Amino acid sequence: MTNLPTILVIDDEVRSLESIERILDEDFDVRTAATIGDATRVLEEEWIQIVLCDQRMPEQSGVEFLKTVRRRWPDAIRMIISGYTDANDIIDGVNDAGIFQYITKPWHPENLILTLKNACQLYALQRENELLAVELKMSPSGAAEKITDRRNSLRRDYDFDDGIVRGKNSPMNDVCTTLRQVAPYDIPVLLSGSSGTGKELAARVLHYGSLRWNKPFVVENCGALPDELLESELFGHKRGAFTGAVEDHVGLFERADGGTVFLDEIGEVSPAFQVKLLRTLQEGEIRPVGSTKTRKIDVRVIAATNRDLEDEVRAGRFRADLYYRIAGIVVRLPDVKDRPGDIPVLANSLLARAMTQLGKDVPGFSSEAIDCMRGYPWPGNVREMHNEIQQMLVMGEAGHELGADLLSRHILQAGLVSDDGEAIPELISLEGSLKDRIGELEARIIKETLIRHRWNKSKAARELGLSRVGLRGKLERYGLENVKALPAKRSSASAVG
Repeated sequence: MTNLPTILVIDDEVRSLESIERILDEDFDVRTAATIGDATRVLEEEWIQIVLCDQRMPEQSGVEFLKTVRRRWPDAIRMIISGYTDANDIIDGVNDAGIFQYITKPWHPENLILTLKNACQLYALQRENELLAVELKMSPSGAAEKITDRRNSLRRDYDFDDGIVRGKNSPMNDVCTTLRQVAPYDIPVLLSGSSGTGKELAARVLHYGSLRWNKPFVVENCGALPDELLESELFGHKRGAFTGAVEDHVGLFERADGGTVFLDEIGEVSPAFQVKLLRTLQEGEIRPVGSTKTRKIDVRVIAATNRDLEDEVRAGRFRADLYYRIAGIVVRLPDVKDRPGDIPVLANSLLARAMTQLGKDVPGFSSEAIDCMRGYPWPGNVREMHNEIQQMLVMGEAGHELGADLLSRHILQAGLVSDDGEAIPELISLEGSLKDRIGELEARIIKETLIRHRWNKSKAARELGLSRVGLRGKLERYGLENVKALPAKRSSASAVG
């Protein structure tokens, strides 16, 4: 008997069905159906937690079928996968079928697995909330105490010192000091920084450090939705306001009343929607789509962007009055490349999270792996590091350290220093004469081979078809004889606040 979450995948294309089943098989208990009739029989006979349905089915659309699933099996998390998506499809799916996620083709296996795992967590939370509701009816005081305990636990998780992982002399220390000073005051905050630097985490830290900490915290990615759907999501809508609006929908601003709204990627909002958002922030009220009445709201707005909004204002792409409305305080989060001392503690923190998520334990990283990670600039920041560490954990052996050989090749390439401790730059410039360019290419091939063989010159020479003497000569010719893996030194595995 399996303890894996049970997923029903519905697709009339056999190859697509087999491909998804093969990818999901290790993490989920997968059931498949090529027709709506087969899918219905599976749902009637088995306990299905997630339904993943292709939009274009012969009998009826995926959205139409998931409406039925919502009515007959409301606990199941419903998801659509399709290569054909427009705003109306999304609106119909979200409103009519209660769809959790709209996955577009082509999809990436890792992203699909992660999305489904998030759906499983949502399913577990729904079941837990149902039990809490029953407990609240049976014992109101006990349930209320449990809810309070959870809120206090969340507040501890997002503490300024423990919630943001960093090293002793981290650039994030100044950021945390600013967040701590700003949090209690009911003013808007704009978080600026590259994608993956932890802006949502900083927003949660602000919320749980504020006087609104025991009220809702809601998140909306403004860059992920068209204007029509974004307006409905934030402000709500009335039944019949547009095609597919079959019931009233409460927007995030109203749901967060008394708490905090986090508007991620605010720089992606269209000029037309900027006007609507500005009016809401100025007046402190919303008007649901299709309604003639306004509703007062009391929320604190925290916004985030990976753009330079001052440049956007000067270029006329972002309204100056909206910028000054959301930028009461501007806090910039540094890139991971600007906080190299944090990389060991970040890596170990992300590894601990990944081990919990994947149910696989290892003692940690080898010192060589940590040092190679410190030599890489991480252009994708914490999000890229999280993906890399998940991959290492999956590919590594349970109970053994994760070594540098599990890192992606481009990270290993970056993890090089010369004898004087300086990082070795990329060798390929592809400039100069043909001879120079061929020489640079040869140097890079040799360097990559040495990295993959962890600087074992005998193995590298064998792969390249060279003698050890021949390889040594080429290392001297290209100035690589003093290049080595980053010096091993044990790094701390715990965060320092």
